[in-house]
Formats: sequence, C-alpha cells, structure tokens
Amino acid sequence: MQISINNLTQVYRGGHKALNDINLEISSGMFGLLGPNGAGKTTLMRILVTLLKPTGGIVKFNDYDLLNDRKKIRSMLGYLPQDFQVISRLKTWEFLDYVAGLAGLKNKTERSSAVDEMLERVGLFNVRERKATKLSGGMKRRLGIAQALIGHPQVVIVDEPTTGLDPEERIRFRNLLAELSHKDIIIILSTHIVGDISSTCTNMALLNKGQLVFNDAPEKLVEKCRGHVWLINALDSEMEAIKEKYPVISTIPVDSGWEVQVVADDMTGFQGKQIDPNLEHAYVYHMEYGLNNAQ
Repeated sequence: MQISINNLTQVYRGGHKALNDINLEISSGMFGLLGPNGAGKTTLMRILVTLLKPTGGIVKFNDYDLLNDRKKIRSMLGYLPQDFQVISRLKTWEFLDYVAGLAGLKNKTERSSAVDEMLERVGLFNVRERKATKLSGGMKRRLGIAQALIGHPQVVIVDEPTTGLDPEERIRFRNLLAELSHKDIIIILSTHIVGDISSTCTNMALLNKGQLVFNDAPEKLVEKCRGHVWLINALDSEMEAIKEKYPVISTIPVDSGWEVQVVADDMTGFQGKQIDPNLEHAYVYHMEYGLNNAQ
C-alpha cells in the first residue's frame, strides 16, 4: 500500500493557507504526523479521508486518485477523528455492528462474529451491553479504534487518539496499533504528543504552519539535535533567567536546587553539560531553532 501526496495545498476562506505545497510518500506501517496545534495536521487528515477537497495538488492511494476515485478510496479507509462521537441510543455492540454494516460486512452472522472479536481485541467485550454513551473516556477511545478497524481497512487514520487518556490506556492503544502495523496496511497517527510517535512509528513527518519541515525516521530528527541538549544544575535564583533564555524541557528538584534540561545552540552564561537527545528534545529544538536545518 502506498499513498503519494504531491504539491498538496489547502487555502481557507480569507486566504489562510492551512497546507502549503506538501509532498509526502507514505508506505505500509506506522507513520507519525507530528506538529503543534494549528500546524495543518487535521486539515491533511480530513483531505485524506475525503471529508475535504483540497485547493490544489494530487493525492493517490496506490493508483486511485483522491478526486476521481473517492468511493473506492473510502472503502479502503478506517478513521478515528479527534472528536469521535457515538450514537446515544445504541449499546456498545449495536454501535459497532452498525458501523460494520456501513463498512461492507453485510452477512449478519459474519458481522456478529467480527463485532465480538473486535470488542475482545480492544477490551470492551465485558461492557458490550452498556450504552455507548455511558462508557468512560478511555473506553470510548477504544470503541473509536474498534470502529476504525472493523472493516479490515487498508489505511487507518487516527487523529489525536491518546489525548485525555491515562498512561495505561495510552500504552494499550499504542500496542494495538503496533500489532496492526505488521500487516500490509498504512496506519497514520496524527498527534502533538511526542511519545506516541517515538514509541510506535518507523517514519514521520513534522508540520509547522502548514509546511512540511521534516520527513524521515524519528531517529534522524533526534540525530539532528545531538549536541544541542543540555543539563544544567541550577540554583533557585537562576531559574527565571534560564526559563527566559532557553526552552526548558524538564525541571527536577534536587538538594542543591534543580536539574534542568534545555535545548540550545550553546550555553553562554550558564554551566551545563551535553546529554543524549530524545525525540521530545529534538521536536522542541527544531520548532524553536532548527526548522531551516531540519530538512
């Protein structure tokens, strides 16, 4: 499976350019789409799931064109939007059964079996008779991914899937997606939570203000940040000055004051030592300093 995006542009009313000449190739496996709020991630997702027609550019799913083959592309898709909603009058299994029918599972016996299997996979079988609106926030997100997967899609697109989830739910969700990524399908994970990308994705894109500023393996972005992450042992009296001068990644209280991790090109004015970067460091560094060098 391959998605080819060429010169994709989206301009909203008033001239706001949400996407500016985006070029991407997305292959089977887990693909991370990272960027701050307003970067253009949701606009790109809405275009890919055929909810929004782009202003310009070409998007192809294998040989199918997004504008000319919308019905065929929709049959390939599973989608979990950020604002996923359930139907109030339906029980959990009824909601999933309804979605399965829309996804093309017409045989009632086969559909019932598929619904039960999917509820087991996402840990909702024991609450299958509960009204979907009565599920907890984490359970609703699990039902959301179940409805995205029920039709055996070739492309699964999830938008901010772990926002609001506790750590256990987030890990469960990421593990479920990782299991699926071994199959010949594309899973696009759009998020502003860096840990969701570093834990699951072999390739990623970084968007900022509608522009593609990085497209490669997460490890490559981390390497671009090497030499720019510092650990400072700071006194209480130094903290305000550090925060004003550098993007602070973390602060940990210690007996002598604070251990502070920052990203910067140099440590003029403070004593700091370089430490190994991770994807969170790299993301903050490139958003603050390195976008011109991130390509």
